[in-house]
Amino acid sequence: MREPRVKRITGILYPSDNQDLLTWSVNELAKIWGVPELQSEPVPFDKTNYYDEIDPNLTRKFFCFPGLVSAGGLADWKHQAIEIEAQSRQPVRAVNIDPGYIDGARLILASTKDHAHRIYLRDGIYAEVTLRFRFKQWQSFDYTFPDFQSRCYDKFLSQVRKLWLQEVKN
Repeated sequence: MREPRVKRITGILYPSDNQDLLTWSVNELAKIWGVPELQSEPVPFDKTNYYDEIDPNLTRKFFCFPGLVSAGGLADWKHQAIEIEAQSRQPVRAVNIDPGYIDGARLILASTKDHAHRIYLRDGIYAEVTLRFRFKQWQSFDYTFPDFQSRCYDKFLSQVRKLWLQEVKN
């Protein structure tokens, strides 16, 4: 059976006043995944204080990477992201990198944290269906993170889904 082909994305949480750190993070990811072909607008991360250890004033920006890749690589992508996060330590990590993927039906994100709605993949990595695409829109679940529930990323996610649809046809 052939593994599903998906569009790899990542969200990067970074201190709002540190554009250089965002640029560094994207450059590090580009070394292993290719130069991003699409990026979202920056969005203030203000729906929760979960990542205050990094900085109380955070921004999230998403990036989509070129081509279709095997969905089976998700655990590897998360480990690569963890390595980059570790390089950002000053003395604690300065960024949070959340890799995942989009296909025609869903947004899947990787996590190192177990929970009832997450499926264990391997090597300490779990997968979560964060959003689904249904009735021509992104829909959340009761466990979906508040910022994703707010629909502030829908435009970018839909652009990536459109790329996926075009690439699958080819």
